Amino acid sequence: MQPRIDLITLGVHDLNATRRFYVDGLGWPALLDFPDEVIFVQIGHGLLLSLWDLQHMIAEAGQVGTGPAPITLAHIVPTEAEVTEVLDRAVAAGATLLAPATRREWGGLSGYFADPDGYRWEVAHNPGFQVDAAGRVSMGGA
Repeated sequence: MQPRIDLITLGVHDLNATRRFYVDGLGWPALLDFPDEVIFVQIGHGLLLSLWDLQHMIAEAGQVGTGPAPITLAHIVPTEAEVTEVLDRAVAAGATLLAPATRREWGGLSGYFADPDGYRWEVAHNPGFQVDAAGRVSMGGA
């Protein structure tokens, strides 16, 4: 089996609050938006983020965990200045700042916020993170 992810789904408690955060606040365009059920946002080449009403998720997939999931999603930006810019925009849209932009031992700068459902996002500039024309990632130099 080829390793890949095509769709990342986050179960959300209030789809309208989630729409205000991701679509209205962060400005991420909805590819598909089914009110009271699910919003799809294209976040990469062939990759979708699904923001699914939690009750619909439970009805289809069964009960999910009760606390913040032990997962961090990452948004990598090309410059250090953009780390703070993205963190500030997320907070202005309703996120909770978990950690301000901080110089890391791996040679980059990163900070963290939580979206309205508590999903943790890292915003990072990693000078060694490169993606070639074929979409392959290299992480040298960091």
